[in-house]
Amino acid sequence: MANVVVVGAQWGDEGKGKIVDWLSERADVICRFQGGHNAGHTLVIDGKVYKLNALPSGVVRGGKLSVIGNGVVLDPWHLVSEIEKIREQGVAINPETLMIAENTPLILPIHGELDRARESAASAGTKIGTTGRGIGPAYEDKVGRRAVRVADLADRATLEARVDRALQHHNPLRKGLGIEEIDRDALIAQLAEIAPKILPYAAPVWKVLAEKRKAGERILFEGAQGSLLDIDFGTYPFVTSSNVVAGQAAAGTGMGPGAIGYVLGIVKAYTTRVGEGPFPTELKDADGERLGTRGHEFGTVTGRKRRCGWFDAALVRQTCAVSGVNGIALTKLDVLDGFETLKICVGYDLDGQRLDYLPTAADAQARCTPIYEEIEGWAESTEGARSWADLPAAAIKYVRRIEELIECPVSMLSTSPERDDTILVTDPFAD
Repeated sequence: MANVVVVGAQWGDEGKGKIVDWLSERADVICRFQGGHNAGHTLVIDGKVYKLNALPSGVVRGGKLSVIGNGVVLDPWHLVSEIEKIREQGVAINPETLMIAENTPLILPIHGELDRARESAASAGTKIGTTGRGIGPAYEDKVGRRAVRVADLADRATLEARVDRALQHHNPLRKGLGIEEIDRDALIAQLAEIAPKILPYAAPVWKVLAEKRKAGERILFEGAQGSLLDIDFGTYPFVTSSNVVAGQAAAGTGMGPGAIGYVLGIVKAYTTRVGEGPFPTELKDADGERLGTRGHEFGTVTGRKRRCGWFDAALVRQTCAVSGVNGIALTKLDVLDGFETLKICVGYDLDGQRLDYLPTAADAQARCTPIYEEIEGWAESTEGARSWADLPAAAIKYVRRIEELIECPVSMLSTSPERDDTILVTDPFAD
């Protein structure tokens, strides 16, 4: 039985929420394996809109187990608030439907404060464009071996020891940034107060998932952000603080790599990016505005306007290779309706040299200019198409050309935010 990993293959915002929701109906377990509540998934089900940040997309599907894995950093206060908000929309969330790995590190209020202070103090050109929610500092504490983890909430002595170790690092750092020192007792009291609301969901996720796999249940691994924001393989330093690529699904949940059967890369039919950093195909003209307006390109978490540009086949080919993508889900094809001519980036010019990948060095990335291939657009509407027969010939030609250039087949095609407006080519969950 194939267990499926869903990863964004661009800079995030590719429409993963809809695809994960579409697949989750056939999965038994849905796992988040990295990132924090800086991620945003918007689901549209029977006309009802659900906006999720920390919760796995599977929570809106009855009878499924949703899992927050150890690769995630978790803000417990935000999670409790999000659970209440989703419950108000009629969704049942309880320890039978939601599980949190005991070794998941927590995002504390001090992490958000540090995140925002650093970004505010950064000089021009060095701002990362973070959400200010403390994701990066929480990951720093994890690798610095000073994190407070979910299991620590169950024992007061352990909790105090963890907080003391964290403050040995944070107080001198805060002093240097001109922030007042942390009130130790107040922080411990906050954690003690939230603990009873989090601990009922805590479990040895690695063990539960191993048992589910042996029983033949289908597991869906849900990634956040996009591969080009990966801490190792993204456009560093304008990246997120975790590994986003498919291999993290194993480490971020406690399953071996053999548990991954199929990797589905989510790819928008054009390109968008939120925040700072290189973007070779960015359009700062009427076409870029048109893409943003038609695609409703505003960040789910921050509301920030997304930068828009033509499809970059060189970048997607690169991310497909790094994540071992078996097939892609191509989303928002309908946004391209009405363009007379479309462009696809097939490589870059770097100081007169042609490259078929984006180089690692930031200065080289900045000097790369896209090499385009033009392709005929279509006047007809593709919105809501549910079969190839519903698509204009030129739209099919565009999709096929993308497959050739990224060296990866299209497994699914999405033509609107509605979950049923999907053309299935290859079933990722097939045996």
